[in-house]
Amino acid sequence: MPTTVHRDSSPYRREITRALVCSALVVGAMLVTGMASGASGNHAAAQARYTQNRAACISGQTNQDRATCLREAGAALQEAQKVGATGKGQNQYEQNRLLRCEVLPAPEREDCVRRMRGEGTVSGSAESGGIYRELRTTVPAQ
Repeated sequence: MPTTVHRDSSPYRREITRALVCSALVVGAMLVTGMASGASGNHAAAQARYTQNRAACISGQTNQDRATCLREAGAALQEAQKVGATGKGQNQYEQNRLLRCEVLPAPEREDCVRRMRGEGTVSGSAESGGIYRELRTTVPAQ
C-alpha cells in the first residue's frame, strides 16, 4: 500500500503566512526607524540649542566676550553629540552633582546629597555669581 504524504498547501494558509511575515517586517522597520529618529532627535535638539546659544553670543546677550561665548557654545554642541552617541547624558550629570558632596563629613554629606537631588529651595544663577541651595531641617532639642 503506497504512503501518501499530505501537505496543506491551500492558498488561504499561504496568505496567512505571507501576512504574518509582512507584519513582522513592518514592526521591525518601525522599531529601527524609532531608534534612528530618537538619535537624530537628540542631534536636532543639540543643533537647535547651539543655534540659540550662538545667536545669544553674537547679539551680546551673555555675560562673556563673543569669542569665549562662541567657543563654549561649540564645545557644548560637541559634548551633546558625544553624550548622545554614548548614551551617558543624565546619569553622568547626576554623578557629577553627587561628587560635590563627597568631600564633606558624613552628617553634612547627607544634607548635601538631599540638596543636590532637589530638596529645599534654590536661588541665584551662574550669571549672578552662583546658585544657592538651601535645605532647612528641624532638629528636636535634647
